[in-house]
Amino acid sequence: MPIMEKETARDRVSQVLPKVPVPPLKQTLDTYLKCVQHLVKEEQFKKTKAIVEKFGAPGGVGEVLQKKLSERRDKTTNWVYDYWLEDMYLNNRLALPVNSSPVMVFPKQTFRDHKDALRFVARLIGGVLDYKALIDARALPVDFARGQLAGTPLCMEQYYCLFNSYRYPGLKTDTLKVQMNAASSAPEHIIIACKNQFFVLDVVANGKQLNETEILSQLEKIMKMSENAKERLPPFGILTSDGRTEWAQAREALTKDQSNRDCLALIESSMCVVCLDEPSGLEPRDTTRALLMLHGGGREKNGANRWYDKSMQFVVGMDGVCGVVCDHSPFEGIVMVQCSEYLMKYITGSPSKMARASSIRELPPPRRLLWKCNPHFQGLIAASGDRLQRLVNNLDMDVFKFNVYGKEFIKKQKMSPDAFIQVALQLAFYKCNRKLVSTYESASIRRFQEGRVDNIRSATPEALAFVMSMTDERATFTDSEKNRRLRDAINAQTNYTIAAITGMAIDNHLLGLMKIAKELNMEKPEIFCDETYLASNQFILSTSQVPTTVEMFCCYGPVVPNGYGACYNPQSDHILFCVSSFWENTGTSSAVFVKALKEGLLEIRDLCNSSSAAATKLAESSQGAGLPRKSGK
Repeated sequence: MPIMEKETARDRVSQVLPKVPVPPLKQTLDTYLKCVQHLVKEEQFKKTKAIVEKFGAPGGVGEVLQKKLSERRDKTTNWVYDYWLEDMYLNNRLALPVNSSPVMVFPKQTFRDHKDALRFVARLIGGVLDYKALIDARALPVDFARGQLAGTPLCMEQYYCLFNSYRYPGLKTDTLKVQMNAASSAPEHIIIACKNQFFVLDVVANGKQLNETEILSQLEKIMKMSENAKERLPPFGILTSDGRTEWAQAREALTKDQSNRDCLALIESSMCVVCLDEPSGLEPRDTTRALLMLHGGGREKNGANRWYDKSMQFVVGMDGVCGVVCDHSPFEGIVMVQCSEYLMKYITGSPSKMARASSIRELPPPRRLLWKCNPHFQGLIAASGDRLQRLVNNLDMDVFKFNVYGKEFIKKQKMSPDAFIQVALQLAFYKCNRKLVSTYESASIRRFQEGRVDNIRSATPEALAFVMSMTDERATFTDSEKNRRLRDAINAQTNYTIAAITGMAIDNHLLGLMKIAKELNMEKPEIFCDETYLASNQFILSTSQVPTTVEMFCCYGPVVPNGYGACYNPQSDHILFCVSSFWENTGTSSAVFVKALKEGLLEIRDLCNSSSAAATKLAESSQGAGLPRKSGK
């Protein structure tokens, strides 16, 4: 099938996809009030309600901004995309590791020796080239929605950013550049990081792609070159682990020298980075592997053997600790999952493509990136290393496998597994803090053109009613009352999820109204200066479901200093949770949260079991009394 036809097939899908809607103003404002009322003090809520009513009044500021937003929708493919990208990622000044970049932890590998590890890397690179060829030919099968409203085709744009985007640091805001142009300028090299040095591995020589044997031979040369202590340069990669403004300043200084500009250009135009890590010397438990993927273990371990601006960094430790670190700005977790699963299946599934030694070509040797260094850069590198070390020491991570039940049990209760787990997270948080807080759950809006995500606000009034009944010391609530509240909480969560994935959630809409006001040089509307709004955007609980079909798991750090990151991967008979927080904040503890989560999941199971036992008993007694029995439909 010629590429032209594939293009048209893809165009057909993208033409079918609608544009992201702009929700009705009144609906968003009403939902906003419902989302915050039970999370703020009564006095504060009264004030907020008055502000919101004034904003939404006929002929008021809200209506003006809403009209402008609707006009923007008509003129753009996706009215929220740029606003969201800047707000969520590019304007954020925090360091990418831990704070922003999610990671996928691959199954632990067993390597006999370095050569064995490099064979694995050569296979991995072979898989990357294979997957990239599918993307370039626009031959990836279209994704369809699973879960709620399953079967809808999804926008595939994010896949085209996997291997040709780069995030440039800026003093005030970063820039995401995606090469969407002709195949002739497509990247034909990969950057290999080894012992904090960077090497260029050309994957095409004389117009022909390298085979795996050739890649392996180049990797062996790189490893040998990296061992030459005399040629070793300072660890420039650590600069990319710093705050975005600090790295932008350092990059500006670096570019004053032509050889540094050349090094940067090669990294920036590469397909991806492959990091060959030294053994960490740590026991490879799930939690340890997650930490090593998130930050490399700091400058003493592999923290400088990275280049965080590149969208995809594959990490292969000589001790078998492997995974991928992603800059989050070009794509969501599901795209990282699909790519990772393809690569794992490629590595384990197909027979090795290692050719016989006779077919190896004479290849130009790989090149080391030669940075120009001076005492000023030495100082910058040292300062970045200090800041990374602080981040490493601060991260409190707990990867917890809940083995008692998984999706199958939840589905038997006729409940959505995602909604069920979200309610359990609310219960865990309430057990630890005796209150609920603004919660973020990412909801894909890929049903729309260039759709990324909106937010499901899981801390619903119904969730609060349920968790209060479960933690009530006076035992005022019967099991049937608790069960009714559980069902209400799950229904509220499911309904919000459906609203979010159909473009009817509130967060993107409110952001759009705020950005339009700024573009019109208006004074910032009071609704966006109100402390309720500011607090509602501090996501103390930041959650995401990232399911996998291959044995691997995703994790990330908290998004605020006093918060938790909670990523979960529901499987048929177990659920894997990755809970993160910061040690420096004494109000949070990943271990305490995990303990409460485990307790809560068991309590909800017992509640479901006692309710179904009661229902069975009732059915039996009603049958005995000769009453007609309802069918199971």
